[in-house]
Amino acid sequence: MRKLASHLTSYLCRRKLGCSVQSRNSSSFNVKDELSIEKDAERKIGWLLKLIFAGTASAVAYQLFPYLGDNLMQQSVSLLHVKDPLFKRMGASRLARFAIDDERRMKIVETGGAQELVNMLGAAKDDRTRKEALKALTALSHSDEAVRALHLAGAISVIRSAPHSVEDADVEKYKSSLLKRFQDLRYDVSS
Repeated sequence: MRKLASHLTSYLCRRKLGCSVQSRNSSSFNVKDELSIEKDAERKIGWLLKLIFAGTASAVAYQLFPYLGDNLMQQSVSLLHVKDPLFKRMGASRLARFAIDDERRMKIVETGGAQELVNMLGAAKDDRTRKEALKALTALSHSDEAVRALHLAGAISVIRSAPHSVEDADVEKYKSSLLKRFQDLRYDVSS
């Protein structure tokens, strides 16, 4: 690396006017000057290599991560099967983050995520678990097809039967938002 840096430095100095590099045979040339020039060149080349690596890693990640999404979505649905409420909340939170467009929402419905979220909400014993289930159901409800799937899964009765939360206002906000969405699409909410 030092050899490359010294060649690069001597090449660059020859091209510039006014840059005087003395030969190694000259008695006035200092070894410390040579080392400082080499270190400077190594630092600059190091930054260039880091930038090339970061650009390459970004391009690879941009191409690779969409393929990982389906697997992560399936794992998130699988987390809803676990008995521990913490893992259920983590799975519901992931599904809420995945539900950003109609295609992904329908993928969640196809993998059984909608039915599992309804089951999770029905079996939830604490407000935090209910909140995450309702948040994920609200994220899914932005798609008309997903709302139809939620209706077929019996979400309306489960949402209506979920206990009111005194501590967390978000639970009530999500409940009312979901029920309003069902009403907007003309599903029977009154039962």
